[in-house]
Amino acid sequence: MNKKEYYSENSQLFKEAKQFLVGGVNSPVRSFSYVGGEPVLLKQGHGSKIYDYEGREFIDYCSSFGAMILGQARPEVVEAVRNQLTKGFGFGATHQSEVELARTINAAIPAIEKIRFVNSGTESLMSAVRLARGYTQRDKIVKFKNSYHGHADYLLAEAGSGLATGQIPLSKGVPLEFIKHTLIVDYGDTEALNSIFKQYGKSIAAVLVEPVGGNYGVTLPDIEFLKALRLITEKHDSLLVADEVITGFRFNFGSFLQTVGINADLICLGKIIGGGLPIGAYGGSSKIMNCLAPQGEVYQASTFSGNPIVMQAGIATLRILNQEAKNYEIINQFAKQFCDSISKYAVANGIDLKISRYRSMFSFKFSDRALFSLFYRSALEQGVYFAPSEYEANFLSFAHSSADIAKSIISVKKTLSCFVKKEVS
Repeated sequence: MNKKEYYSENSQLFKEAKQFLVGGVNSPVRSFSYVGGEPVLLKQGHGSKIYDYEGREFIDYCSSFGAMILGQARPEVVEAVRNQLTKGFGFGATHQSEVELARTINAAIPAIEKIRFVNSGTESLMSAVRLARGYTQRDKIVKFKNSYHGHADYLLAEAGSGLATGQIPLSKGVPLEFIKHTLIVDYGDTEALNSIFKQYGKSIAAVLVEPVGGNYGVTLPDIEFLKALRLITEKHDSLLVADEVITGFRFNFGSFLQTVGINADLICLGKIIGGGLPIGAYGGSSKIMNCLAPQGEVYQASTFSGNPIVMQAGIATLRILNQEAKNYEIINQFAKQFCDSISKYAVANGIDLKISRYRSMFSFKFSDRALFSLFYRSALEQGVYFAPSEYEANFLSFAHSSADIAKSIISVKKTLSCFVKKEVS
């Protein structure tokens, strides 16, 4: 079977998708614009594997951009969702599952005394910013260059992620007036941060930070800088908003910042806490959270927030993560094994490849963007599915096995062997 025939069903479906979906996708990075060619269209997944419409199997490291920490279709999560389906899809009213998931998160992250569930990471950050502004009665916010906090207008300035992938400095449709209160600083630059606060401190409502960056490749945490950031915000009565949409429950059963002894005022969560279904959440002290309506005057609402199906998926997922917490270290070691092996191969063969890793997250960066495209396509042919951009992170899940890692190392080395310069005799 030739390549054209092999891709026929995927190609036909993508052709149809482009008739009805903008670019054939519902999120830009899925278009494979960074790596070129048609995207892989995925039909199903089980554990650490995903499958396209031709039946090809891939070891999955995109992991739905970090959400699937248990892998695809974990039986206990499937059963929890199935049980809820027979009881109702949504109520628009408070129900027991919301309370249970909130209680579970509070037990894991005590700083979240109260929580509000929403439907996406974007909603969680957008709402947290509104709450911070309402609580402090200030307008300005600080974010760090190349950090992505969702697609709210005022957060898209120098935002990394899909914007960086598409080489878009600022989305069209965002008036400059909308970002006039957004101040941008280089991550790790304490001097610049102090300068910003010296000039605008009385007007800064909050600083938003990803403790571990996942939207400009993997950006390693600077613990001393994060501690300095906490001191600066406290000094100026500004709130520290931790964007843990990616990192919440990724490295341990709880938030990343709590593991390094830093208390954020508001913590935003998403991805993992919904078991792979659409979710977001933000929480903090009762004093701050009670500024939300109906207790206070900061308004935020949603028809679908706290959806019982999503809540049940989240409850089941967090229960498993708590019971199998030892697996966090196992996947950290798997990621280290994989990244170290590939890095050593690249160095030994003169391939200019940088792998950035923090625990179970990693990303690739070639000196030449064209090499990433070749690498990515070749890896797909070898049955390994990575995030389709150098600016996106890759993730290990509890479903990955030592056999997956061994096979991935062999496949990726085979892919990289095409880049090795042969000496001419």
